[in-house]
Amino acid sequence: MQLRPVIEAVLEDYALPLSGDHGISHWARVLENGLKLAEETGASRRVVSLFAVLHDSRRVNEYSDPQHGPRAAQFAATLRGRVFELDDLEFDLLQLACAGHTHERTHPDITIQACWDADRLDLGRVGITPNPAYLSTEIARQPATISWADGRASFHFVPPLVLEEWGIDLKHGSRR
Repeated sequence: MQLRPVIEAVLEDYALPLSGDHGISHWARVLENGLKLAEETGASRRVVSLFAVLHDSRRVNEYSDPQHGPRAAQFAATLRGRVFELDDLEFDLLQLACAGHTHERTHPDITIQACWDADRLDLGRVGITPNPAYLSTEIARQPATISWADGRASFHFVPPLVLEEWGIDLKHGSRR
């Protein structure tokens, strides 16, 4: 799925630093986590991909912002049909995943589970090791998955797709 147009739409009004805890590198790691989970679980790759770049897109600060998920879900509605296409079922899943990713514990749908796990596997960026008790999918709870994702998050790994596919140079703070 081509995410660059979605990212460009997000960045038009993005309130936080691109290199912040909830910024571009986080979105890219959540995307890679989510695609890994989707491969194993059969979750919708399209929903997981859009969730990765939209779930924190409407945060107004890096700390406490309990309404950022519902705002992201509303923002997704403004982009649907203009920047991306999803059928009604997948769009409902995207909205539920965005709206509930901070406060909800689990959900019966595997795609929503994969979205939330993808985000929770990146908690190492803020010094928190993911706890298997708070992960929904079997693959996410595996020690090897947690170790892989936590190592990347803890060292603030910037996936190459940030520059190569999304055209964002975090070192120089620019977009191309």
